[in-house]
Amino acid sequence: MNTVNQHSSLSQDSALKVVPITHQRASFKSVANFYSELEPLSLNRPKVSLPLYSTKVAAGFPSPAEEHVEKRLNPNDYLIDQEDATFFVTIQGLSMIELGLMPGDKAVVDRSKKAKIGDVVLAVVDGEFTIKTLAKLKSGAPRLLPANKDFKPIEITEGMQFEIWGVVTGSFRRFR
Repeated sequence: MNTVNQHSSLSQDSALKVVPITHQRASFKSVANFYSELEPLSLNRPKVSLPLYSTKVAAGFPSPAEEHVEKRLNPNDYLIDQEDATFFVTIQGLSMIELGLMPGDKAVVDRSKKAKIGDVVLAVVDGEFTIKTLAKLKSGAPRLLPANKDFKPIEITEGMQFEIWGVVTGSFRRFR
């Protein structure tokens, strides 16, 4: 029988930590260890507010003139909806590159959001973590879709353990 589960939130003691997603089979012991890898989020962290320029740029750098500043943007406010239910994971592999998720990117995962068809989710399938787009078959069974034609969808079948750990709400990357 399928085990389909979705957690609605994390405790306030859980939050941000970079944890790699692998496409190799992991034991359920390593799934359990995932929680132990999470570190508490410092609620006393300083607020950061950086300029968001109104000028749209194809390439280059916007004019630093003050009249072009549309508003100030706190990256945490932009990326994180519910702090105590959010964590980051590091993308490995190429299965979601057509969606813009590249190896080394950080995916923002919110466990408080209920996954809907079409959402990008962090799931565990038979002990293996993966990020894919949630879909369903005509039968109603869940299906996980890659965003790379070189990868096959994951069909959730009878007897497989399947759990959605959260909804991917965004991502970010560093170039340098």
